[in-house]
Amino acid sequence: MRIIGGQFKGRKFYPPAKKWPTRPTTDFAKEGLFNILNNYLDFEEVKVLDLFGGTGNHTYEFISRGCRDATYVDRFGPCVAFVKKTAKELNIASYVRIVKSDVFKFIEHCPDQFDYIFAGPPYPLQSIPDIPDRIFTKDLLRTGGIFVLEHNPDHNFEDHPRFSQVRNYGTTIFSFFE
Repeated sequence: MRIIGGQFKGRKFYPPAKKWPTRPTTDFAKEGLFNILNNYLDFEEVKVLDLFGGTGNHTYEFISRGCRDATYVDRFGPCVAFVKKTAKELNIASYVRIVKSDVFKFIEHCPDQFDYIFAGPPYPLQSIPDIPDRIFTKDLLRTGGIFVLEHNPDHNFEDHPRFSQVRNYGTTIFSFFE
């Protein structure tokens, strides 16, 4: 995996993926997503939440582009340890809050609001359709903010009242909510 933009552009990192329950977003899909986000967000001013953070790929992209307030959440201990190690190596530990937690428990108890929320859950997760409502019920997205849910073609959110657009990158789909 590599960071595709910003200060760390081109930097590669190698998570020990043996038996990891992760599915990192492909560079192709990530590049498409960040091309869209460039038109909507000021990366240096945004407060970011990365749910089901896995290897930290999404968090690194934001920090590389100038974000100084990111929260990463994942429940898998080795992923959390890898992100802590990578944040230290990149000297960005002060910019990212790393939380080892079940995402749904985190959402339930989080008192903060964010300008941008990304959720990249495991595709087989049965509760993917519930994620947008949980985010909005708990009022985690600031007014004018963007929530992006990564999913596969098995899900369609176009009828959700907060849905704004969808982008398809093969079997990777990003649904945008506002």
